[in-house]
Amino acid sequence: MHDLNALLEPGMLVEHPGQPDWGIGQVQSNAGGKITVNFPQAGKVVIDGRHVALMPVSKP
Repeated sequence: MHDLNALLEPGMLVEHPGQPDWGIGQVQSNAGGKITVNFPQAGKVVIDGRHVALMPVSKP
């Protein structure tokens, strides 16, 4: 499986497919498969990129 999360960079906007109520988050860092995202409804969350494929969101 190709790791699309590896393409995520700080500043990019993403959604968590399993937590749509968290809103659109901004990537803070992406290192070693751990992606830190700041979500408006959940705050700063560290996500294991091996288990969750974040969905990039294009800026409006």
